[in-house]
Amino acid sequence: MVNRVRGAAIALAAALALVTSASGGVARHTGFPVTLKTANGALTLSTKPSRIVSLSPTATEDLFAIGAGKQVVAVDDQSNFPALAPKSKLSGYTPNAEAIASYKPDLVVLQYDANKIVEALAKLNIPVLMQGTAMSLTDAYDQITQLGQATGQMAGAATVVTTMKTQIAKLANSVPHRATPLSVYEEIEPDLYAPTSKTFIGSIYTLLGLKNIADAADKTHSGFPQLSAEYIVAANPDLIVLADTKCCGQNAAKVKARSGWGTITAVKNGTIVAVDDDIASRWGPRIVDFVREVVSWIKKAQA
Repeated sequence: MVNRVRGAAIALAAALALVTSASGGVARHTGFPVTLKTANGALTLSTKPSRIVSLSPTATEDLFAIGAGKQVVAVDDQSNFPALAPKSKLSGYTPNAEAIASYKPDLVVLQYDANKIVEALAKLNIPVLMQGTAMSLTDAYDQITQLGQATGQMAGAATVVTTMKTQIAKLANSVPHRATPLSVYEEIEPDLYAPTSKTFIGSIYTLLGLKNIADAADKTHSGFPQLSAEYIVAANPDLIVLADTKCCGQNAAKVKARSGWGTITAVKNGTIVAVDDDIASRWGPRIVDFVREVVSWIKKAQA
């Protein structure tokens, strides 16, 4: 009996030690230390980051969506959403280690290892979490989940992912089935570069049952072939999505005015979708808005 009581006492003490902070107060278990498998190798965070620098517009949107916004002290010059994100002159394309270090970050999130920035920050003992370009919705969900683990915002990340999955599934299921799928052309630049089904945004079109006219033109398997006007006219897409409205000022009127494009079904039927470039090129929570917009135009094209 004595040994049993002593064992219970030891177990209780151990349990209390796990939830008692150094100051003597009781704290919730936060999941730290945590080790993550990232694009730049294994990353171990001993404590919850409180000074995060994001050099990825998508990561910035994800961080604020999951509830880690208060932990972010600076974001890159391309991170324009949400508006309250602490935008800086930092660049994700040409990053500078000293400029980043000036914010005293305990975690840097980035998309590219430009200028060997991962190595440079490692020399300064600054943890780096690199998340590459997502190729599918699964990749996007995994990145949000990983950011939740890295920031101690697991519950917030789980809620965001569940909400996205539910909303996107509902939208996709609302699209009427067609024996012959509608075709789509997405324009990311006026010089007619277009994403194929192998890209993240292309996977969205596949999910919605659309046939991507860029697929057959991607002879080099780059994922972003440059099409010709003649090719697009011959492919005769039912839907044209303009993802170059902000960068390049494209709109339905300009497309209709292009020489020879008047015979295209999308032009004749007015099914030209002008979308926000940023939403169409990122894979954060706002991709739901993109899906909703495209679905509404698919239904118009089918009417």
